[in-house]
Amino acid sequence: MAGKVKWVTDIEKSVLINNFEKRGWVQVTENEDWNFYWMSVQTIRNVFSVEAGYRLSDDQIVNHFPNHYELTRKDLMVKNIKRYRKELEKEGSPLAEKDENGKYLYLDFVPVTYMLPADYNLFVEEFRKSPSSTWIMKPCGKAQGKGIFLINKLSQIKKWSRDSKTSSFVSQSNKEAYVISLYINNPLLIGGRKFDLRLYVLVSTYRPLRCYMYKLGFCRFCTVKYTPSTSELDNMFVHLTNVAIQKHGDYNHIHGGKWTVSNLRLYLESTRGKEVTSKLFDEIHWIIVQSLKAVAPVMNNDKHCFECYGYDIIIDDKLKPWLIEVNASPSLTSSTANDRILKYNLINDTLNIAVPNGEIPDCKWNKSPPKEVLGNYEILYDEELAQGDGADRELRSRQGQSLGPRAGRSRDSGRAVLTTWK
Repeated sequence: MAGKVKWVTDIEKSVLINNFEKRGWVQVTENEDWNFYWMSVQTIRNVFSVEAGYRLSDDQIVNHFPNHYELTRKDLMVKNIKRYRKELEKEGSPLAEKDENGKYLYLDFVPVTYMLPADYNLFVEEFRKSPSSTWIMKPCGKAQGKGIFLINKLSQIKKWSRDSKTSSFVSQSNKEAYVISLYINNPLLIGGRKFDLRLYVLVSTYRPLRCYMYKLGFCRFCTVKYTPSTSELDNMFVHLTNVAIQKHGDYNHIHGGKWTVSNLRLYLESTRGKEVTSKLFDEIHWIIVQSLKAVAPVMNNDKHCFECYGYDIIIDDKLKPWLIEVNASPSLTSSTANDRILKYNLINDTLNIAVPNGEIPDCKWNKSPPKEVLGNYEILYDEELAQGDGADRELRSRQGQSLGPRAGRSRDSGRAVLTTWK
């Protein structure tokens, strides 16, 4: 009989440790022989660094791709999506089709975004086109709502360009990099409050791309009713849904200001109708797959890696979803009892896919688990299957009447089957 999986983690969270212990795995230190290391993003940097890094053997797996930041750093995600759109355009792909105003029909899913300080002059040009708009500034490398603020006047970011009279920046090295994005000031409100969606997506390989969507995502609500009023631009309880911020407000410790995705779906079906709700969720799935396709060419597709991402999506009042950011280390802290159960099950289902049968991993395995082990995950996109079904199917379906995420769902005894773009 094969030996037991030896595990290490540098993230002391009960939802992780309980899952390892339940499987009868053996805890070891990082200096001993290990098979499975659930590590922080800081540690993964050292494991794969040129100086300190070491070669992983076929029986070792880790929970991050070496350069996951191509997707999970706010500036790099936008840069990669912009590059992906340009490449599709160059190829003449129907996916890159634009409307009469030059807007992408199917790939317009991130708010207009610029890097600061690098794109300051471009930003100013855009700002002057619609001076009444609000923008949101975020530091590229921070999480949990840290360092974020909203602006609606150029003077509010003049401190970034103070050193230069030409309104362009001096050396970038001594300034923290930020992204500045057009603020979605028409969010869909429920009970007068703004919310966002946290969805979990597991990637087992980027080339070919194989990803899974966790069915038990949730909405995170603000504790204070939303107002677009400029007098409330500084009130983060109105604008930011991060639990790290909201828990300091009028926070409810029973439901934690959270709703399940299935509750959201029921609510939207009853208030907006089934068809538009199905279209919205198809578009959300479409956005996620396209964002992963955008980074796949630059991702170091190391066979020892898998990754569970936390996707943050905002829905506007026209039921258009927007990708806000992707987190490499979605929080495993539980703010409520339900939260603890959800995160325990998330890790359990993730491990069942990443470490089949709880046995010592074998990186030569083709990483395509049987349906029975998926738990609450469902396959979102499998590039090998998609190509097997005919490489030009995506193209054909796009050139037909039902284009892109707007493609309808065919129904089979009440269950939704794969949409045409898959």
